[in-house]
Amino acid sequence: MHRLQFCDSGALKDLGDGVQALHCADQRDPGSTSVTSAKVAVNGVHLHYQQTGEGEHAVLLLPGMLGSGETDFGPQIQNLNKKLFTVVAWDPRGYGHSRPPDRDFPADFFERDAKDAVDLMKTLKFQKVSLLGWSDGGITSLIAAAKYPSYINKMVIWGANAYVTDEDEKIYQGIRDVSKWSEKTRKPLETLYGYDYFAKTCEKWVDGINQFKHLPDGNICGHLLPLVQCPTLIVHGEKDPLVPRFHADFIHKHVRGSRLHLMPEGKHNLHLRFANEFNKLAEDFLLGKHT
Repeated sequence: MHRLQFCDSGALKDLGDGVQALHCADQRDPGSTSVTSAKVAVNGVHLHYQQTGEGEHAVLLLPGMLGSGETDFGPQIQNLNKKLFTVVAWDPRGYGHSRPPDRDFPADFFERDAKDAVDLMKTLKFQKVSLLGWSDGGITSLIAAAKYPSYINKMVIWGANAYVTDEDEKIYQGIRDVSKWSEKTRKPLETLYGYDYFAKTCEKWVDGINQFKHLPDGNICGHLLPLVQCPTLIVHGEKDPLVPRFHADFIHKHVRGSRLHLMPEGKHNLHLRFANEFNKLAEDFLLGKHT
């Protein structure tokens, strides 16, 4: 798992408007652009984000369940083109370093995340933004694109679903007990949260996502998909054990003009396992080089 180095508190600087930032460069690459690590007040909470690059095209990275910028997007923060893009990776409320508060899962938690994400980028003075959303972050991206169409430039999503089926519910119950996760998957999150918060929040997430199963058609955001106006790329790993192919097909069918790209060897974390391939795919799409 890729992880960015944080600076000590002595490097803390007040940037005004309630923003305090840590400036630090990745020590493994002396030529890399520095990464700003900061917290800013948004919608009554303090949201943590990392920012790098100096390009005109702003890109927000939205992590998955229990995720954060540092655990979910190391290869993207490091290697997306810093001259063409300004890259921001955020920690949704209750995740990563956006605590307190503890994470909870009311019926509208995806809508809340979408509003937080958009308002964070507006607070950071970005006029328009493209979204790279993974898993839960993909669901959040779809909702943000549907509800704030004038603010979203383009969108790439992978590992997302617009509704919950019986099959999905069985998959979710299978990951409820984090002690059964592989050490490689579990360790970064256990390090970030401590075992108790990690285990408890995973159980709460399973209950939170399963509440959609009891809605008509298991709906999360299917009704919003026709409202998405921005160019959209859906990437699907054909060996994804958590999100079956029919979810990608459904989103592709209902998001007008969207493009579906299949990665035959890709699993749920395809952007980490095949980072170079994924980054090029995303960059080309954001730059309009796709066909």
